[in-house]
Amino acid sequence: MSTQVNITHQIERTKVTSYRDLVVWSRAMDIVELCYRLSKQIPQSEIYGLISQIRRAAVSIPANIAEGHGRKTLGEYIQHLSIANGSLKELETHLMIAGRLHYVNEDEIIPALEACSEIGRMLASLMQKLRQKAS
Repeated sequence: MSTQVNITHQIERTKVTSYRDLVVWSRAMDIVELCYRLSKQIPQSEIYGLISQIRRAAVSIPANIAEGHGRKTLGEYIQHLSIANGSLKELETHLMIAGRLHYVNEDEIIPALEACSEIGRMLASLMQKLRQKAS
């Protein structure tokens, strides 16, 4: 059995008892740290503008995953995952703006955007599985 198949099988049989058990939440926490580091490169004149927007959008992703997991109904959980996904798209846009304005080097933005894509795929997969469970 290949390593990828073995890891996938291991992940599938892991019981999720807390939002902290979710790989997508962990990856979202990683992107928060990365965005805080990247935003330190942006001029202080943007402290109430782009810096604040990047940080708020980034923090919103794992926060909504956690909040949704703590809700009573599956529909509420899915709704909060959808909100997290919206914040993710907002974050991607803010990062691209920071790049266009040459506040952050493109070499540093690309890994952040790749991480956003990974988180987006994970959120989509989780929402799809939860919807299947609901029906």
